[in-house]
Amino acid sequence: MGRRVIIDLSREKSVKEQLKEELLKSYLGGRGINVKVLHDLVSQNLDPLSPENPLIFGTGPVTGTLFPSNGRHNVTSKSPLTGILGDSNSGGFWGPELKFAGYDQIVLVGRSRKPVYIWIDDDGVQIRDASNLWGETTWETDRLIKEELGDEAIQIACIGQGGENLVRYAAIMNNLARAAGRTGMGAVMGSKNVKAIVVRGSRGVGIAHPELFEELCKDAFEKIYRAASYESRSKYGTTMLISIYNTMGVLPTRNSQTGVFEGAEEISGEVLLEKYVVKNKACFSCPIHCSRYFSMKNFYETSGEGPEFETLCSLGARCGNSNLESILYANNLANQYGIDTISTGNVIAFAMECYEKGLITDSDTGGIEFTWGNHEAIVEAVKKIAFREGFGDILADGVKRASEKIGRGAERFALHVKGLEPPEQDVRGLKAWGLGWAVSSRGADHLRAFPLPETTWTPEEVKETFGTEKAADRFAYLGKADMVKHFEEICAISDSMEMCKITLIALKALKPEDAAKIIYAVTGWEIDDRELLRVGERIVNLERLFNLREGISRRDDTLPERYLKRPMPEGPSKGNIVELEPMLDRYYELRGWNARTGIPERKKLEELNLAYEVS
Repeated sequence: MGRRVIIDLSREKSVKEQLKEELLKSYLGGRGINVKVLHDLVSQNLDPLSPENPLIFGTGPVTGTLFPSNGRHNVTSKSPLTGILGDSNSGGFWGPELKFAGYDQIVLVGRSRKPVYIWIDDDGVQIRDASNLWGETTWETDRLIKEELGDEAIQIACIGQGGENLVRYAAIMNNLARAAGRTGMGAVMGSKNVKAIVVRGSRGVGIAHPELFEELCKDAFEKIYRAASYESRSKYGTTMLISIYNTMGVLPTRNSQTGVFEGAEEISGEVLLEKYVVKNKACFSCPIHCSRYFSMKNFYETSGEGPEFETLCSLGARCGNSNLESILYANNLANQYGIDTISTGNVIAFAMECYEKGLITDSDTGGIEFTWGNHEAIVEAVKKIAFREGFGDILADGVKRASEKIGRGAERFALHVKGLEPPEQDVRGLKAWGLGWAVSSRGADHLRAFPLPETTWTPEEVKETFGTEKAADRFAYLGKADMVKHFEEICAISDSMEMCKITLIALKALKPEDAAKIIYAVTGWEIDDRELLRVGERIVNLERLFNLREGISRRDDTLPERYLKRPMPEGPSKGNIVELEPMLDRYYELRGWNARTGIPERKKLEELNLAYEVS
């Protein structure tokens, strides 16, 4: 489409414009174009919750087509949680609907004087009153807007009480259970007094070479169905990782004090499927259907979609909680209130360790007993966080700020990288993931590098690609910088095409040359795999430039002391730490960044046509 709409909330006006082809070719779409716009619009040291901070929604070149697993969109802004680059990626059906309406990007600027929602109906763009919606959950908001507009098929991205109350890790929810969850994009939306963005589209998506595209689609579907892990991915989704990670000794348990959880079997994907799953669920044009509907009618009575592995662990093992029903219930609450379950589980686990060590007591928590495995306390904490009530007001600011407010040495237990709470791997037994967290442009993050070859490729495969068989040894650090660099670029391409990383990386179904062919078939652009990887490298470097402007340097590319200095105490990963510095040195060398400062060298920026960004 190549079109975007800029909505000025302060002036209550919108303007549509065509995106320049040079911009599209340089950054593809989604995450890539979003960060370029953010970099150009945001000045240094801007308050993320100020009206001047834009909130940007982007789709990709294949979004809305029949190509498998393309139903994703990216949301980008300066993060109120970390103060650096913030973005998050979500699946479902909202992104394709935006494409059907004729847009690749929405840019929100300014702040509305009152609660509003945006209504996009093909060429029609309206700013509508949402006073009656403010204070409602995301589920109720979805229902009320569909009732008001008389259309059950419209697609809605909205915030709940978490976003309204500026919880710094608030999410933007679509399709009730799909979250643009990380880095607090929901808080930015709440700061703008925008409750929802509602989309209805009736257009198709143009294809430059239809016959080639059809051929590539058939080939991609066949490769997906033939993939070795297709059956398990489609049956369990990511929930299968509870058992796998526990067996490896890398399942974060009790705030990552250990990597082995004695209650793992009780919260596993296998038990979830056996006891509670009703049916599987897919995103737009996806044959993997890795999500699921569940229902339960016992102590916690509820039904919904999900949860993913990250939620099972963050609200389960990380908190010492083996009550699966409480995790399902808390996940639904988080979706309704619109808060990120990864950060939520982390702040609760942090509070539990502080409680265990005597740094906080019942008088600090308002009577909530933050003991390990106390599932009733976890559910109550989710509510308190979303409404910023009592001790929840402290936890709503994330572990870094919460530890600073508590003091008394609480910083030792506040696990984060650049202010973002970590995902659910214990990197002492996954060294490539540790490096990926440390250098990630949005803080501790598993999907910026997603270095699955560390555990899923053979020694022969990794040697051919990364130069050493050690890259397939999760306890070794050799070859990991090469792996992280490569897959950071693949992930940047995936997030800019707006394709699911399960298809592009986890299933090993598609390679960069396949992605290049897809882009050519859809857009007509002559591009090969080498140039496509260069686009990914350009995006990673521009994100680095944005963060450098906000004061990030090599000293911030690090991990919590727990992973660097405290060996894993037990299990199959026992005795391991993350040897970060040698991996970081090699990574900077490969990136063409200054080894001391972490600043990209001028030569590298010129190679990527980014020198003008710092001139």
